[in-house]
Amino acid sequence: MTKISRREFVGTAAAIAVLGFADRAAFANPLGLPLGIQLYSVRQQMTEDLDGALAAVRAAGYTEVEAAALPKKSAKEIRAALDKAGLRCVSAHHPFPELHAHFDEMVAYDKELGAQFIVCSSPGYRTPSPAGTPGGQRAFSLDDWHYNAEQFNTFGEEAAKSGIRFGYHNHTREFVVTEGKTPYMDLLQLTDPKKVTFELDCGWAIVAAVNPAEIMKNHPHRISMLHVKDFKLPPNPSPENHDPKVTELGRGTIDYRPIFAQAAKTQQIQHLFVEQEAFDMPWKESLKVDADYMRNFKM
Repeated sequence: MTKISRREFVGTAAAIAVLGFADRAAFANPLGLPLGIQLYSVRQQMTEDLDGALAAVRAAGYTEVEAAALPKKSAKEIRAALDKAGLRCVSAHHPFPELHAHFDEMVAYDKELGAQFIVCSSPGYRTPSPAGTPGGQRAFSLDDWHYNAEQFNTFGEEAAKSGIRFGYHNHTREFVVTEGKTPYMDLLQLTDPKKVTFELDCGWAIVAAVNPAEIMKNHPHRISMLHVKDFKLPPNPSPENHDPKVTELGRGTIDYRPIFAQAAKTQQIQHLFVEQEAFDMPWKESLKVDADYMRNFKM
């Protein structure tokens, strides 16, 4: 055995301790998961300076990312930038029309990024909106939602062939009662758990006056990822009528203690992403505020 001096031993031990602290600091306390962020949070910054934006994300303490609103670059270029920053892409978002038209292409792109999940970030229509529809879109019918469920089962089956899990991410429209039913509940019922998982956006669910903890309680093991964000909410929000003000975690209305507690009981959450859809302060400071909230969270 090679002998080392006391000074060398102390120095080595100190270095290990520092590394251990750094490793622990990269985990979000609520569920003991790596600290993740949805890159939509820095969409503008990535367009202006991809390397600088990703470096700032890592400096704030995040180690995992979910891809969205990426600059128009090849998967190889994005992967190189992520690797350079010390970030791991575990999931990626795409809207329904993009997935429907280019599914194999999207899966191949995300797989090169390293993603384990491909997530539909918004629904699609069974038939296009008629010409002249105000805003270019119509309200989703129950048939539209059932069409989405059918397509999600197909997407999930196809994604699995490439070793990727398919999931769906909500906003508020999924909770608008449609023809006597709540579309989100129909999606849960009509999709095959072996093919389709869910990424529950806790913030948008609460904006829609829905309790994320109740969803998880009533549908164990259907949700594998969470989006965590905060809003300053009006007194009586609803799916159709809400005016949330985006803010940083811990500075708004949402109490995450019951949400994380229920997630720990009934779900097998694999990834947890902060998403800051707009900044209420300078962006680098905002990233750090959110990261500190997650790391210091107490149940």
